[in-house]
Amino acid sequence: MAGRINDEDITAVRDRAKIEDVIGAYVALRNAGGGSLKGLCPFHDEKTPSFQVTPSRGFFYCFGCGEGGDVITFMQKIDNLSFAEAIERLADRVGIQLRYTEDAGPRPEPGLRSRLMDAHRQAAEFFAEQLSGPDAIAGRQFLAERGFDRESAERFGVGFAPRSGRALADHLRGRGFRDTELVAAGLVRENGYDFFRGRLLWPIRDSGRQVVGFGARRIFDDDRIPAKYINTPETDLYKKSQVLYGLDLARKQIGKKSQAVIVEGYTDVMAAHLSGVDTAVASCGTAFGDDHARLLQRLMGNHDAFRGEVIFTFDGDAAGQAAALKVFGGDQNFIAQTYVAVEPTGLDPCDLRLQHGEAAVRELVARRVPLYRFVMNNVLSQYDLDRADGRLSALRAAAPLVGSIRDTGLVGGYARELAGLLGMDPEEVRQEVMRAASKASRHTAGAQPRNGNSAPEIEASPKDDLPKLPDPRDRMLATERETAKLLVQAPHLFRPGWDGLSVDDFTHPAYAAVFTSAEKALAQQGAGDWIHRIAAAAEHDQIRTLIASLAVEPLPVQGEVEDRFVVAHSAGLQLLTVMRQISELKSRLQRTNPVESPTKYNQMFSELVVLEARRKELQSRSLGALD
Repeated sequence: MAGRINDEDITAVRDRAKIEDVIGAYVALRNAGGGSLKGLCPFHDEKTPSFQVTPSRGFFYCFGCGEGGDVITFMQKIDNLSFAEAIERLADRVGIQLRYTEDAGPRPEPGLRSRLMDAHRQAAEFFAEQLSGPDAIAGRQFLAERGFDRESAERFGVGFAPRSGRALADHLRGRGFRDTELVAAGLVRENGYDFFRGRLLWPIRDSGRQVVGFGARRIFDDDRIPAKYINTPETDLYKKSQVLYGLDLARKQIGKKSQAVIVEGYTDVMAAHLSGVDTAVASCGTAFGDDHARLLQRLMGNHDAFRGEVIFTFDGDAAGQAAALKVFGGDQNFIAQTYVAVEPTGLDPCDLRLQHGEAAVRELVARRVPLYRFVMNNVLSQYDLDRADGRLSALRAAAPLVGSIRDTGLVGGYARELAGLLGMDPEEVRQEVMRAASKASRHTAGAQPRNGNSAPEIEASPKDDLPKLPDPRDRMLATERETAKLLVQAPHLFRPGWDGLSVDDFTHPAYAAVFTSAEKALAQQGAGDWIHRIAAAAEHDQIRTLIASLAVEPLPVQGEVEDRFVVAHSAGLQLLTVMRQISELKSRLQRTNPVESPTKYNQMFSELVVLEARRKELQSRSLGALD
């Protein structure tokens, strides 16, 4: 287990990695005034820029989808990295050697990750050069037989691993790499021999376009490894459940079109892209899983109702139907947005392009059908629909499928469609679907919810009691939001004790959580700048996201913020609290009989006098500060 990264190094990375430069490598940013930059959000598809970066505070926030944070958060989200991996990636970028604590396990060698990335880059270049050599004639023939010329091979970086067994190791040793590094990278085996020998190779890149591994195909009959395909072993860089081949080429178009086409192999990805299906990707040596689904969902946009298209290319045979059922049953993230592109002849995209041309590949994707319908037809085909009992059994089998559709607004239409397929009364089908959905809901009532990215507004979770993020346009909460922004952006202008503010002055639980985080950050006096300290003190990710939005959102003032502006808002917010208390107390007084309860009545009346005096004081402070 890797040691914990030194806190001072984390702060140094955050300071040295300029957020505008890092994000600028992914997003075209333009000046938005007030020291801020704007661009199209990389996390969801939009035509009008709502993605804002504030370099002076080191934060970004998208007012469209709600994603926000600092430069480390951005790297985590854009390239699907853990916190430590994002730190390491940024440290490599700015030339900082990280230090690790000793108490959390063995410490990685400083700069090792950067060395492994460089080894993979040079290995990819070496393999690509070998493809034009005399020993690679079988590899070139394999590509030619599948319709790929030299230009296509270069576009996708296809290479060849020499059969000698030590060619790559000797090449990289000559470039200064040690055997321990090459073994750690998965390029060389423990015995000193190359991991890949005599195989055609495809470099697998992460979404940041850096090579992290390779996929290799068997092309010689005397290959000692019988498996047709092998991949780089699991390493610190390569985790097959978190990478997709072709993502480096497809990422931009996936976000732009909100579509991803899942094919089965490397040549299928090549064929799809060459045919104009530029959103095609493939899993590498493993089945398409939850991590892949979450990665694509992040690239296509994080919304309460995910509207992108995930299109799987399956054969129309039994194996293809079984694969579709597995996808449907394994992950409910995409039920209403997942499609199946079925080729009746059983040809994969590579063979389809070869035999029928590039237009046929585009047509395959265009003929997509909803996954639920493909699965439902598969279920219905198992019953005799000419018999009444067969139709009833088919309904009972298919109803749970319709009831599990994620977008509940579509359930009614799908139920009517099911009724048409069965030839049954639509109301009878609808009731069965509702019963199935209700049963499933009761069955999963206590289940742990899936992890995923949060949308701008999140309903409270029964387990974690997470607050719903407020609507920034809510005029009823305007004073709370402006005051919370001041807590984040100008804490030094508040008088001791936050100018009399308390958590009870914030009616929205999310703004109250920001105030609580500010109190914790002030008490802890930790390292780092204020905004990162207050974000670190927050208990939930959505509060950290809210803090990021408050950090980049401009204040309604011209020039520097003055302390009188802070006084006006702190006093104004406390004034609203007092006015609520006065309203509640007057209501209680009206319900109290002074003859029957004179002591209680007089006590409340005295409290009202004190509150009225407090109201006048706060009103005077609030208005006076603005004069």
